[in-house]
Amino acid sequence: MSPTPATPPPAGETAKVKIYFLPNLLTAGNLYCGFVALTKIVEADLATGDFHQIKVALGFILAACIFDLFDGRVARMGGRESPFGREFDSLADLISFGAAPAFLVHRVVLKDVFIKHPEFGWFISSIYLICGAFRLARFNCLATMSGTGGGKEFLGFPIPSAAGLVASLTLFMIWWDEKEFAKGSWKYALPLLMLFLSWMMVSEVKYPTFKTLDLQATRTFTKTLLAIIFIGSVLIFREMLLVWLLPAFFTGYLVYGFIRPRISRRIRREIEEEEGDEDEERDRVE
Repeated sequence: MSPTPATPPPAGETAKVKIYFLPNLLTAGNLYCGFVALTKIVEADLATGDFHQIKVALGFILAACIFDLFDGRVARMGGRESPFGREFDSLADLISFGAAPAFLVHRVVLKDVFIKHPEFGWFISSIYLICGAFRLARFNCLATMSGTGGGKEFLGFPIPSAAGLVASLTLFMIWWDEKEFAKGSWKYALPLLMLFLSWMMVSEVKYPTFKTLDLQATRTFTKTLLAIIFIGSVLIFREMLLVWLLPAFFTGYLVYGFIRPRISRRIRREIEEEEGDEDEERDRVE
């Protein structure tokens, strides 16, 4: 599909790209984390069985997820969304959530599996990266099209969530291995997971964006108390959070896309807090 030609600026004026400071600063933090993750994966000496650098790389990938979570939200809260921010965010996502996880799985698993034929390992890793790039390009195209309804739903599994799932499960598997619950076999599940996530990213399974979740809105006493307990638990049980809660969270989000069409609209509204849907339903009834 040919892009719609941009409206030329008035005579004597130069077209200006709007670059908003804070949202793009957060996106730059996302990109920085992705770059550092790549360097740490390169520096890792896996021959000695030391996964410290890999753990650091995984931490940076998860930190990139946090930056990505807030850059768009900050832009929307301040009315600072722009085409530049969307494109910059996609470029950062491709490094942090595409190249870094693909290189991670190749470095940790595929490099050893395909010693005689390394091209197979490169090919498998590249599938994830290519599908991630396809997913981001499709998202940007849909975002520029009117009437796509992409504001409340993602088409396909989001690439930050895919990277978060790969990173958090890898941390869990390393912890599992260090506790000597299993030896060596854990890592061979990662290529299969990555191929499955590649397919999910380009699929047509819909996921909620949670963009309607307003951080400035009032909350009930119960929700506020649960949020305080959750933050306190994070500060106290940091290791438990990384090892157990994060894999469970990303896995739950992945599975939710499959069961979402089969649950009632009321339950979906409770989970996703889609206040706008309630207004639209009332308008249709009236």
